[in-house]
Amino acid sequence: MTDTQPTSQPRKLGGQFLLFAGVGAIGTAAQYGVLIALVRLARMDAVLASTAGFAVGACVNYVLNYLFTFNSSKRHTEALPKFFTVALLGMGINAAIMAGLVHEVGMHYLLAQIVATGLVLVWNFAGSKLWVFRENTT
Repeated sequence: MTDTQPTSQPRKLGGQFLLFAGVGAIGTAAQYGVLIALVRLARMDAVLASTAGFAVGACVNYVLNYLFTFNSSKRHTEALPKFFTVALLGMGINAAIMAGLVHEVGMHYLLAQIVATGLVLVWNFAGSKLWVFRENTT
């Protein structure tokens, strides 16, 4: 029985990561929609537009991750500030990657956003799993 425990835990974590990524795709769609609209329609700088989109996507992601990915029983007064702390740091990482790739490297803003999204996904999952929605085991 102890031989199956090490293999069941990674599957559970892997499945949770896949659900997190799937739920995140909805928030990412909201982010990209805001990004594209602000760049194309409002002629806003891609880094600023990405940051605004990130904020919209974070709101969508909080609700969906709270309810589905982590099925959290935490009070929103505890989980929400933690979530937005992780999200704000993720937003900074996203903005730094976007600025570097768009302004320094000259990469197209949508390709740069895809790279940033992949890297920030890992940060957001780790922060959510290990801190935001971690259930107290005491």
